[in-house]
Amino acid sequence: MSDVLSTRPEKPDEPKQKPTKTYSAVQFFARRSRARGFVVQALYQAVINPEPDYILLGQFETQFDMSRADVSYFQELVRGVLSHSRALDATITPCLDRPLKELDPVTISILRLAVFELQNKIEIPYKVVINEAVELSKKFGPDQSASFVNAVLDQIAKQARLNEHASMGSS
Repeated sequence: MSDVLSTRPEKPDEPKQKPTKTYSAVQFFARRSRARGFVVQALYQAVINPEPDYILLGQFETQFDMSRADVSYFQELVRGVLSHSRALDATITPCLDRPLKELDPVTISILRLAVFELQNKIEIPYKVVINEAVELSKKFGPDQSASFVNAVLDQIAKQARLNEHASMGSS
């Protein structure tokens, strides 16, 4: 009897709603981390072979299994970084000990991604952004890139997240 009371009859003119997935906090953050991994790969590809973002996004969504990644976050980050790459580079360059063009494409991609998040995703603590970038550097970057990325992003975080950085202390 309770089954009858708990179900609502569908009205013929109402569209059926697709059930939404809910994720635990751990799953949510893991999906975001996986998305960032794909973002670095997409940005690397864009450095090596520049293409419009819609082509790049289409390639990744069809060629890779992104079922365990936050695809909408992936799309947002790729579009955001590609459309703001000059401004991101202008933020990164003063914190480097060499010209940006001398960095390897993976490190450039990781720095652009992290700076975009520092500037545009203020709901994400700066230490999380830096940690994610360091982990991506360990996974995809050349030797010693993780410490380099950490140092550069710490400088940028001091500027981009002045209040947060002051209240939490240096990383």
